Amino acid sequence: MEPAERLERPSLAEGLAYLPVGVFATVMGMAGLTLATERMAQALPALRPLASLLLGLTAVLYLGLIGLYGFKLARHPKEVLAEWRHPVRIAFFPAITIGLLLLATALAPVAPGLAEPLWLLGALAHLAAMLAVVTTWIDAPHFEPPHLNPAWFIPAVGNVLVPIAGAPLGWVELSWFFLGVGLLFWLVLATLVFNRLVFHHPLPARLLPTLAILVAPPAVSFLAWVKLVGEPGAFGRILYAVAVLFALLFLLQLPKLVRLPWALSFWAYSFPLAAFTIATSVAAQSFGAGLLGALAWALYALLLGVVGALAWRTAKAAVSGELLRPEG
Repeated sequence: MEPAERLERPSLAEGLAYLPVGVFATVMGMAGLTLATERMAQALPALRPLASLLLGLTAVLYLGLIGLYGFKLARHPKEVLAEWRHPVRIAFFPAITIGLLLLATALAPVAPGLAEPLWLLGALAHLAAMLAVVTTWIDAPHFEPPHLNPAWFIPAVGNVLVPIAGAPLGWVELSWFFLGVGLLFWLVLATLVFNRLVFHHPLPARLLPTLAILVAPPAVSFLAWVKLVGEPGAFGRILYAVAVLFALLFLLQLPKLVRLPWALSFWAYSFPLAAFTIATSVAAQSFGAGLLGALAWALYALLLGVVGALAWRTAKAAVSGELLRPEG
């Protein structure tokens, strides 16, 4: 039976029809770990080689996935269109532009001349992607409240990421624009998502890991605010407090999350954890709180373990062909 099964296995070109756009969440997770490592390397310079290695790996991963998904678009355009029309998968298309923004942000301290054009391209491309997604949300007659889930935050989170590199690169007014847009959509979507979580059926098991995404908007907004203003101030403290609240709410969900079978959606744990780690490190420095500093290192150690486990399990799924199968 085994040789026959191997013969029936689709070719890579055929299997790419099932490559989900959600695979770009892996880039967000790897880039988040890279940025967290760059941040922690400020206190522990021995981490700088690791940060450089992670940056290179993330860039290779991003370019590789762009190539594979571009092949899917050329070879299987109907499948890409089906993902765009899908009420869950559509939210992951802006992860492509977020990946570019995150790479530019990681490059900014070491190669600002390269980072700036990449950042500008990522910011404008993300704005276009967000507008396209929001327009589809408004126009799609088949989208209903049960389709809402925290992954819908992804287009909004991309907006608040822009100032983190934009402000140091000198694009201050444009950065304020993206922060304002991101904060607006965060508040709107937070209201809608909580309405869905409370008053409708529970999220499907495959989407439960996306609850971690709730931590990202306030954590990233805190970082963007500090970059633009120079210090947290009252509003920054509120943003970090909200990030802590959502992190605690997520912790209460862990008992049911640890029993879930592996899915690509587990990568939803990675970027929010990275954002919260960096935000906690910045908060510790800004507030002069030693306890927060210790927490930041504990979170970073957890982040290393989580991303390492996710990368290993994803590589295993890629080798076995599990990533290139239709959803059951």
